[in-house]
Amino acid sequence: GLLDGRRATTHWAFCDKLARDHPAVEVEPDPVYVRDGHVATSAGVTAGIDLALALVEEDLGREAALAVARALVVFLRRPGNQAQFSVQLAAQTAQRAPLREVQQWITEHPGEDLSVEALAARARLSPRHFTRAFRCETGVTPGRYVDRTRLEHARRLLEDTADGVEEISRACGYGTPEAMRRAFVKALGSAPAEYRRRFRPASTH
Repeated sequence: GLLDGRRATTHWAFCDKLARDHPAVEVEPDPVYVRDGHVATSAGVTAGIDLALALVEEDLGREAALAVARALVVFLRRPGNQAQFSVQLAAQTAQRAPLREVQQWITEHPGEDLSVEALAARARLSPRHFTRAFRCETGVTPGRYVDRTRLEHARRLLEDTADGVEEISRACGYGTPEAMRRAFVKALGSAPAEYRRRFRPASTH
């Protein structure tokens, strides 16, 4: 009865079961963690790290939370309302060498032309065959993989450099600050400037 009448989450695979078995609990399947009063629940092991870092930040401040995250070799904590199927969840590594090489190319060149046509040519496959094979071996479409990679790269630049949003948007392949802003709001629920304010150490501002 600890969760009766409260909002809670768990791993996405078990949210339906939790809701069925405990109808008095308001199960939220999307967030990585949920705080309801003095009770906190998370969506899994890595989400538990996000929750723990949120508690550290609440008690000791953002700088302490960032220091702990880096000591744990965690890039940063995800906001609680971020979807469990988030940009930070890594895709599988492709089995075939040409597709693995394309994955590596995307990671190392986020600002390049990463259209399906360009990536397919690099893998020496037709666009249709490439799209089908990439999704089969990685679990995501080429477009989604590119989106995740660009967002992750932009996040690192916002946290670790003093580069402006316009410069970062070009370096990450967004083209314009507005395109990057839309990507951030959609995936993280905050604009790049707000993201930088929350997650970049104050000493580097």
